[in-house]
Amino acid sequence: MEGRRPLLLEGRVALITGAARGQGRSHALTLAREGADIIACDICEPISSAPYPMGSREELEQTARMVAELGRRVVAQKADVRSLEQLRAVVERGLSELGRIDVVCANAGVISYAPSWQITEEQWRETLEVNLTGVWHTCRAVIPHMMERGEGGSIILTGSTAAIVGFENLAHYVSAKHGLVGLMKTLANELAPHRIRVNIVHPTSVDTAMIHNEATYRLFVPGADRTPTREEAARTFRSLNALPVPWVEPEDVSDAVLWLASDHSRYVTGQQLRVDAGAAEKARR
Repeated sequence: MEGRRPLLLEGRVALITGAARGQGRSHALTLAREGADIIACDICEPISSAPYPMGSREELEQTARMVAELGRRVVAQKADVRSLEQLRAVVERGLSELGRIDVVCANAGVISYAPSWQITEEQWRETLEVNLTGVWHTCRAVIPHMMERGEGGSIILTGSTAAIVGFENLAHYVSAKHGLVGLMKTLANELAPHRIRVNIVHPTSVDTAMIHNEATYRLFVPGADRTPTREEAARTFRSLNALPVPWVEPEDVSDAVLWLASDHSRYVTGQQLRVDAGAAEKARR
């Protein structure tokens, strides 16, 4: 009888922000299936400039239950990535209960839409605070522990096709995601002597609540006298990608995150990994 395949992340602990649903939940479950214990956090309250609801406390608890059902330990805590103090509290609780942090998925993000000259100060501030400063906060809270432990690690930032090309109505989002690339490159250089790898994953549109909402559908199907349907929006989304798909699934991004978290990518750092169905190259044509 053949033995069980070794799990890629056996004995490791992964911290994931924005874990209540969508990509964050998918990352948590994917890494847990490969042996990782999970520290999951999410804001669990509205962000005023976002035109759709954030993940809820109930959804975060559901993520935790799903991880536990896979036989892994889990710490789930409400936290706003705009607060370094709250993220430090998550890290401290995670270390207290699970003992270590080997993998960081800085995934929490938010989006809203307007032409650059109509973006409100609130939209600009909240988008940059969550999507850029929040990622720095996440790294800032956990890096000292990873360095002190001295066993290396993997930090994975969630970028976007908007980190590669510019998109109309998204100047604040594009600016934040482009900023993440610079942050990743700097961290990769600073942390390489400590065997901590830092990379960024660039998805195209992903099949989550971030795109499946009225505000996004109306942007992609302008002039409609009613809320456009998912199918109508899909036609426009499909036009953005080189491959004939409107969006990718969260699990497609999670597979890339898993590879970057594992020893299969042990010499990969400072890299930008696209899971974008060819969207970036199509935009450059």
